[in-house]
Amino acid sequence: MTGGDFVTTGDGCRIAWRFDGPEGAPVLLLSNSLGTDMGMWDSQIGAWRDRFRILRYDQRGHGRSDAPAGAYSLDRLGRDVIELLDALAIDRVDFCGLSLGGMVGQWLGIRAPERLRRLVIANSSGFMGPPESWDARIALVREQGMAPLAQASIDRWFTAAFAQAAPDAIATVGAMLQATSPEGYAGCCAAIRDMDMRRTAALISVPTLVVGGSQDPATPPAHSEALARTIPAAELVMLNAAHLSNVEQSAAFADACQSFLA
Repeated sequence: MTGGDFVTTGDGCRIAWRFDGPEGAPVLLLSNSLGTDMGMWDSQIGAWRDRFRILRYDQRGHGRSDAPAGAYSLDRLGRDVIELLDALAIDRVDFCGLSLGGMVGQWLGIRAPERLRRLVIANSSGFMGPPESWDARIALVREQGMAPLAQASIDRWFTAAFAQAAPDAIATVGAMLQATSPEGYAGCCAAIRDMDMRRTAALISVPTLVVGGSQDPATPPAHSEALARTIPAAELVMLNAAHLSNVEQSAAFADACQSFLA
């Protein structure tokens, strides 16, 4: 780690961040999925740290960032990124986000394209209905905490073959899920519930790579294909993985992103 701290957003939420990689290199900003923290990117850091100045942060409600009470919005999660960049005096970045992080990336591509050089949207979607399913998940986590969701998430995030072959990776992600604030998780669920970028993604003008998982039940291949069709001139790469493709296919994911960003 070459520095790490917090920035405080306009609404008083502390957002945790850290840098890896050499000063002066192009900045690559990484945005984590629902239920994880910036550690979900650990397997990519070795592949990218020589080429990029890697900036990671914990989504509000996750990791070391604050978890304010109440529903969050995708606008708020996007503004967290803008305020982080402003606080660190960074004008433009390459951005790579997975799942919820990819939704934040879409928002940035639509609302703040001047802050992006290139955009990677992985295992994500422009819409994840129906709202009732998210309301049920919010109610469950507020009543029973993260435990009931942790194993269910693991089962959807990785193929059975990977879960059997890589128990340490599974345990690491499971620990992230268990450590996530129920209030923060519920707040981000509300942001996903209320978003719909199926049409506005057509406004994304920055060069974009969409990465999907061929065995992803959370954001199935059709979601990645729809994003790639909607975003002008987007490229699509499908990996043999479930939802956390950067963990399950860490080398292939790192290579695909680095080739695109280069």
